[in-house]
Amino acid sequence: MTDTLNQTPRGSRLHIAIFGRRNAGKSSLINALTNQNIAIVSDVPGTTTDPVYKSMEILPIGPVVIIDTAGIDDTGDLGRLRIEKALGVLNKTDLMLLVVDPAAGFGRFEEDIIKKAGKNRVPAIIVVNKMDRHPGYDPGEAARLSARPVVAVSALTRQGIDELKMAMIKEAPKDFMNPTILGDLISPGDTVVLVTPIDLAAPKGRLILPQVQTIRDILDNEAMAFVVKERELKAALAALKDRPRLVVTDSQAFNKVAADTPKDVPMTSFSILFARLKGDLTMLVEGVRAIDDLEPGDKVLISEACTHHRVEDDIGTVKIPRWLNQIVGGPLDYAWVSGIELPGDISQYKLIIHCGACMINRKEMLHRIMVAQRAGIPIVNYGVVIAHVMGILERALKPFPEVRGVLGNGEK
Repeated sequence: MTDTLNQTPRGSRLHIAIFGRRNAGKSSLINALTNQNIAIVSDVPGTTTDPVYKSMEILPIGPVVIIDTAGIDDTGDLGRLRIEKALGVLNKTDLMLLVVDPAAGFGRFEEDIIKKAGKNRVPAIIVVNKMDRHPGYDPGEAARLSARPVVAVSALTRQGIDELKMAMIKEAPKDFMNPTILGDLISPGDTVVLVTPIDLAAPKGRLILPQVQTIRDILDNEAMAFVVKERELKAALAALKDRPRLVVTDSQAFNKVAADTPKDVPMTSFSILFARLKGDLTMLVEGVRAIDDLEPGDKVLISEACTHHRVEDDIGTVKIPRWLNQIVGGPLDYAWVSGIELPGDISQYKLIIHCGACMINRKEMLHRIMVAQRAGIPIVNYGVVIAHVMGILERALKPFPEVRGVLGNGEK
């Protein structure tokens, strides 16, 4: 299997178009967003001519297509043709970033492109660049004239780039998310074994939402779902004529499923699949490192996106705290929050542990990840934590090449 980034087709990526006058810093902004020197930066006006499409990844937003366009103030007959080509980009744009140079301000060029974006129903963010050179410039002017969100940045110093990413997540289309739960990991005709324990937390008469959604995704990708309880897995695998392409388990059955699944059969969990679908798997895996630095008494926030009936051995309030206390060698200071957002002040916490996010959309989960990142607080999700405490995180991540090398700690 190839890297998920390389597999994501262009049509399934968020298309972000960069507009602005010549030398407003559009290419520099692309480099700052990706933290790479991808776009050519030059002081010569008009370096970018025809629209340039670049498939890339912006963390934590995910796979995107950046469309770099010619300056909207280009001149001459050739310049007008370039502007026409740039305007045609709006027909395929999900989100527009309009870069403004404080030296030029927000004028008729910017007003025109904002009106055209509005007619095309393209959400737009005004990015006031070069704030390192113009610290006294008031970005509020652009906000008043455009009636659009405004973020002040410096592509050179990276000032405001995290704030811009948060604004991009907020303004992106509501259906902005990865297109599949595991469709890129399987092929038509494959068999996927789903291990679904029926415990006290399972709703009577039905499966939980992530299990139902995963079954549907398997069927949508012309593959076969074989659903068993954890005690039936060994017999099920023996009964199959061919090895399954993937085994997916509820995190709480990780140990038994790992023991019963042959080493050459990829295995992961519903929660890890949803960490990738709803958020940023790389960042959530990086967050697990913080567990090794915890000491008794450290504050840990456990966040769930919905409220539900607590059972006797609840995963968020009982099991995870018990496992972490054993690893740390003493009790940690836990706080729990349920609902639509994180607390206003999270600076006191050494770690945030989030649920699988099955009840919120990707935009909301990415927003929470960015809030934690800005505060310098590591964040991880239930499935990743459980696999880590059981010592099988590396195996549970093997189906996802994009996170190889993140751990580097020899987990098996």
